[in-house]
Amino acid sequence: MGKRTPLYDTHVASGAKIVDFGGWDMPVAYGSQIEEHHAVRRDAGMFDVSHMCPVDVTGADARIFLKRLVANNVDKLTQSGKALYACMLNHAGGVIDDLIIYFLRDDWFRVVVNASTADKDLAWMEKVRLDDGFAVTIKPRRDLAMIAVQGPNARAKFWQVRPATKVATEGLGAFFAAEVGELFVARTGYTGEDGFEVMLPTGRAAQLWTDLKAAGVAEAGLGARDTLRLEAGMNLYGNDMDEAISPLDAGLAWTVDLKSPRDFVGRAALERDGARLALVGLKLLDKGVLRAHQKVVTPAGDGEITSGTFSPTLGFSVAMARVPREVKLGDTVQVDIRGKLLPAQVVKMPFVRNGKALI
Repeated sequence: MGKRTPLYDTHVASGAKIVDFGGWDMPVAYGSQIEEHHAVRRDAGMFDVSHMCPVDVTGADARIFLKRLVANNVDKLTQSGKALYACMLNHAGGVIDDLIIYFLRDDWFRVVVNASTADKDLAWMEKVRLDDGFAVTIKPRRDLAMIAVQGPNARAKFWQVRPATKVATEGLGAFFAAEVGELFVARTGYTGEDGFEVMLPTGRAAQLWTDLKAAGVAEAGLGARDTLRLEAGMNLYGNDMDEAISPLDAGLAWTVDLKSPRDFVGRAALERDGARLALVGLKLLDKGVLRAHQKVVTPAGDGEITSGTFSPTLGFSVAMARVPREVKLGDTVQVDIRGKLLPAQVVKMPFVRNGKALI
């Protein structure tokens, strides 16, 4: 038996198919994964993301600690509630985890880390704290559940069931959050659609889930979450990057700040090695399905698919692939699918955003 979120019994009662995900018993689907995917693209769906771990970093050195810890620069966070996507690197420049950092006060930041990496993330954060003697406290918030409400009608349906939040959250820009009583409501997500990610006390999660379901928000599992994030061109830790891959080789150079003089962990390795590979989008030009680990054959050398799927929105297969840097947009490459080389076109990501096909 794996770890269980506060919503586990709710998922079972809804008939969800439960699978192991990074040591957690999580719903992969409640019925049709395709229907769950379309519900998010066309209306509103919700995901239990309580397996992810919010971590409060507090204390006088909170900002300078995070400036050392991650490759993006938290000095960009000057307005309370603003969020920043960042990678936490090892000394070789590999990605220990990708995370979101919310700025609440100069002595209080909230960091959300991935479920499968939470234990090693916390150990690494403590090591960096001790190595440099930062005056910070690192506190995992397992007393909080997280529900992501995503889709073009997601915010309206959330306000329908929690009307007291509307005044404080209606004006939130993308990648901003607000505290409203016991709720922490962030306009962030992992689907390429508008919506909120809501943190709240674990004991309140089941009621919010039930209320959203009654308002017509579809329950959605990990299967739909994966096809949605891939269509949106969003990396998945463990597939598209890991401790052996630098953000420069994972399509995440935009999250690396090498302009400021701060010495973040992994900077020396990034400056020494630079970008050696490229992460590109692929569109399959034949029948079949692109999957992780399939070989990509190019005139410049072989690459590999890191994430691939059949796109429910587009009606054909798409993928992310790590390939030689000489490969360019518009090129045709070959993908080895069960021993057959099938043509695929290199395309710009994201594939889909806000319900619209971009390729």
